[in-house]
Amino acid sequence: MIDFEIHQAIVIHRIMDYLSKKIDLTDPKLVPIIDELSLWSSYFTKLILDNIELKPDLRILDLGFGTGVPLFELAQRMGDSCQFVGLDSWSAAIEHAKWKQSIYGLKNLEIVEGDGAKMPFENDSFDLVVSNLGVNNFEDPETSIQECFRVLKKGGKLILTTNLVGHFQEFYSVFESVLRDLKRRDLIKKMKEQESHRGTVESVRDLFENNDFSILKIIKDKFQWRYLNGTAFLNHNSVIISWLDGWRSILEGEDEAVIFSKIEEKLNAEATWNGELRMSVPMLYVEGIK
Repeated sequence: MIDFEIHQAIVIHRIMDYLSKKIDLTDPKLVPIIDELSLWSSYFTKLILDNIELKPDLRILDLGFGTGVPLFELAQRMGDSCQFVGLDSWSAAIEHAKWKQSIYGLKNLEIVEGDGAKMPFENDSFDLVVSNLGVNNFEDPETSIQECFRVLKKGGKLILTTNLVGHFQEFYSVFESVLRDLKRRDLIKKMKEQESHRGTVESVRDLFENNDFSILKIIKDKFQWRYLNGTAFLNHNSVIISWLDGWRSILEGEDEAVIFSKIEEKLNAEATWNGELRMSVPMLYVEGIK
């Protein structure tokens, strides 16, 4: 049993640790910390934070953590008894995450640059692997899930979130109608293939079960992004960064200016008719056990 005075000293040390931290709102270095989470990622991050089991003394891997979401939030919420590792191959994001770690002063996490399909970790290294939207961006999802199984201890859990087929269905419906109007049905198949790589509840379940995970929990949810019109939607930074290149790749050198002008025109017409433009995003949280 811990001596009361020793226990009290430990408690006081912990209190003094956070009481000694000073937040200077005039420090420009604080601004990126406050503004660290993309709105897109926040919906999926909330799914994890609302459903993950909080337990002490775990070793946890955040696979594809980007600039630190949900890595930093989980490390703070679960405390110093848990040890975290973030793995990502995006060098620029890793540098930013290391800078943020220095600002946070978190000592219970390690940041590693590496490939999710060939993780630099021993077998049975982790109690939990979390990947927020990572499966969307894995070049080889099957191998990455196999790697998650390898590095997890027996009884360890894998948690994934992803958006599903049906994401931005309002946009894809207009895209298809424009291709039909332009007699380019040959491009519709490519468009549907590009859309379908998001996966379904069934395909994500199969990804788990085909790699020997037993499903513990599946939660399906959704949200909507609202825009004044199609012009606002197509000029949204998130759309330009995350999706525009994928849509352009469908066109194979066709006159994309003509096609996108017609898409924009139709989206604007829908927005005028409905009073606004809404884009639907179905979400999935899946938890499996080794």
